[in-house]
Amino acid sequence: MSDERPEKPLPELRASDADRDRVVERLRDAVAEGRLDMEEFEERLEAAYTSRTYAELEPLTRDLPAPAGSPVAPRSAAAEPWTGRIGGAGSSATAVAVMSGFQRKGRWTVPARFDAVAFWGGGELDLREADFAQREVVINCVAVMGGIQITVPPGVEVDVRGFGFMGAFDQRDDPGPAEPGAPRVVVTGFAFWGGVEVKVKKRKRPLGGPSLRKEL
Repeated sequence: MSDERPEKPLPELRASDADRDRVVERLRDAVAEGRLDMEEFEERLEAAYTSRTYAELEPLTRDLPAPAGSPVAPRSAAAEPWTGRIGGAGSSATAVAVMSGFQRKGRWTVPARFDAVAFWGGGELDLREADFAQREVVINCVAVMGGIQITVPPGVEVDVRGFGFMGAFDQRDDPGPAEPGAPRVVVTGFAFWGGVEVKVKKRKRPLGGPSLRKEL
């Protein structure tokens, strides 16, 4: 089964929030690459958030090349197909920790966009047994004097784009080649005197398999 993106949508069709978010992410990348100055970025950013149709969004990135690394890497013939479920509504879209903590783990559904905020606190997002609302999901992290840890299973494509100011966005492990049908997780956001860390760990049990308690 092919996972290529659908054909270019008709210009008169209404754009979704996800469409606008993708354009904004590309504009942010263009600033980091030195292709846009801040004045141009701010003008296009305002235009992106006020756009209603694809015809209004398309000119904003027309003169920008595709982001580096966007072509899908060849997948290993020995890789097993992704067995998790993709589709449906997200279990929750926001997690906030203010001088406290939060956790999302076990079987839950990651929405198309998830916002995680840690202020003088910490958070953990474990995606190893999670389902995904879409093939590509965005996890936007804001860590201020706090930390957020994201754990993904091997075979999931991870794209870390966050910015750290006296803080860091770290991806210390290589998830390996993407499994056929596996989701793509984009990690973005901002860390100030804090950190966002992406780790790769094997699943505790196969997706859809019996629970550990039943096995015992």
